[in-house]
Amino acid sequence: MTAAADRVLQGLDDVRQQVEDFYRDLHAHPELGLAETRTSARVADRLRDWGYEVTDGIGGTGVCGVLKHGDGPTVLLRADMDALPVKEATGLPYASTATTTDRSGNEVPVMHACGHDVHVACMLGFARLMAEAEDGWQGTLVVLFQPSEENGDGADAMLSDGLADRVPRPDVAFAQHVLPYPAGHVAVRPGAFLSAADSLRVTLHGRGAHGSAPQAAVDPVVLAAMCVVRLQTIVSRELAPTTPAVLTVGSITAGSSPNVIPDSAVIELNVRSYDDATRTHLLDAIERCVRAESEASGSPEAPTIEKLSEFPPTHNDADVAKRLDEAFRAHFGDRAGTAELQTASEDFSEIPRALGAPFCYWSIGGTDPDRYAEAERKGTVNQDIPINHSAAFAPVIQPTLDTGVSALVVAALAWLQTPEA
Repeated sequence: MTAAADRVLQGLDDVRQQVEDFYRDLHAHPELGLAETRTSARVADRLRDWGYEVTDGIGGTGVCGVLKHGDGPTVLLRADMDALPVKEATGLPYASTATTTDRSGNEVPVMHACGHDVHVACMLGFARLMAEAEDGWQGTLVVLFQPSEENGDGADAMLSDGLADRVPRPDVAFAQHVLPYPAGHVAVRPGAFLSAADSLRVTLHGRGAHGSAPQAAVDPVVLAAMCVVRLQTIVSRELAPTTPAVLTVGSITAGSSPNVIPDSAVIELNVRSYDDATRTHLLDAIERCVRAESEASGSPEAPTIEKLSEFPPTHNDADVAKRLDEAFRAHFGDRAGTAELQTASEDFSEIPRALGAPFCYWSIGGTDPDRYAEAERKGTVNQDIPINHSAAFAPVIQPTLDTGVSALVVAALAWLQTPEA
């Protein structure tokens, strides 16, 4: 397999400039979820140029390319395309200055602050290399460009639009993500890798009154404060210290005047977990705590709890991860390693689950290796290295893109039949 990957990657020098140019252009022209019209059109055009059977408009803006080279396994690889409503602060010559109207009708800046531009550019480089290496593999290649990963509804949109009936059923599925680790490195992890994420809105009901007469009120501000304190004990006091989980209250909204006790307060929170049992415990405990605090405060009405969004956990298939780990270590040597457990979340796993395929999701580094090493030496990685979703997040172009393209080739050829087989 290593020899097969090396043969395919002999063409990397020829495609590198195109990959880099596409990346810079995409970074300068980001689009929000389900509005990736320019991105998806350019992706579809290139896939058609390279002989892929292309289906576009899946789930709105999703694109699928299929390339068949004889009999053999079917491998699906996914890249996400959407950007974030973030004002870029990288100072790069190809920095985004784009603005757009979001789904709520607000004018917002747009930036590829999570590295999806890296994912798309690498997937296109991979797609071209595989198309030009017709004698290097056998089987069916499915390259999937997904919209709206950031909102958690892109995978579902594609599946609801009949994705399962529009692509060959894969034997295995892959995705990768650039993270703020040293560029040139690739890492995979068996089992739990990315967390499940649930965002909730809790409306606490009180009784309003004049600020000078609190005895006439049921104060939802005090109630909200008590809920925040109580919620923070769920992870620290109800879960074992060895069980990873995060509960964050990100927003509290109440009142409009310093001398008026309002009728209600709103708490918005996010929880992260890695298995169904922990996830269920967290969600049940949140409801139990806010209901109990409301009752203790004498609220006239039980709290209202709304689910704002949810992402599934990403659990890599152990056998697939082992095979990939061996392939990555054989190709990348000491630049391949074991990925750390991540508290970020993804909706990619919805696709292989719906298609009945085992899957694996891995990471590539995107930070200048010297800069990372210096920050690590000083103990300032958290302060000096911008992370995904930061306005300063900007992966170095190389060796990030070469590594991403190479990792996709190595992964695909760990399954597709090759001349050695």
